[in-house]
Amino acid sequence: MTLRLILIRHAKSSWDDPFADDHARVLNERGRASATAIGDWLADKGYVPDVVLCSDAARTVETAERIMPKLTPTPDLQLSGRIYLASPDTIADLIQRQTAQTVAVIGHNPGIGMLANGLVRTAPKHHRFSDYPTCAVTVIDFEEDAWSAIRPHKGTAIDFIVPRDLIGTTNYDID
Repeated sequence: MTLRLILIRHAKSSWDDPFADDHARVLNERGRASATAIGDWLADKGYVPDVVLCSDAARTVETAERIMPKLTPTPDLQLSGRIYLASPDTIADLIQRQTAQTVAVIGHNPGIGMLANGLVRTAPKHHRFSDYPTCAVTVIDFEEDAWSAIRPHKGTAIDFIVPRDLIGTTNYDID
């Protein structure tokens, strides 16, 4: 059996108020456009998770809310405070408890990017994989029967994309 993991970093968030609570930051215009584009891309590619594990931060929830309506059938959304700014080990622990065949995680850097780097045998040939920018997505397959059996560097990177690949930089201040 093949298990599929989809790792998504939240889309670009707003820094309009530098003193605002980090957990409460929402997406900016570019982030909203990016999350919508990623939802379309996932649907077009047939990368539809059964369950989405998502940080309970405002920017990750808003990212999920823009991606999930594009997916059929709509995945089960599970919010978790444990994913907020989580380490790769914490995210991996949550994944290893899953029973669904295809699992997505929407989280934060550095944890989500470090996990993607740590799980794949060979990194995708994309110049942004190592820094895992906002709304980056890696699709990883594992030839395992259970999530509890996944190990570092045993996954196959099937796909990797960043919003810039889909919508470019028109009208957006890209960093």
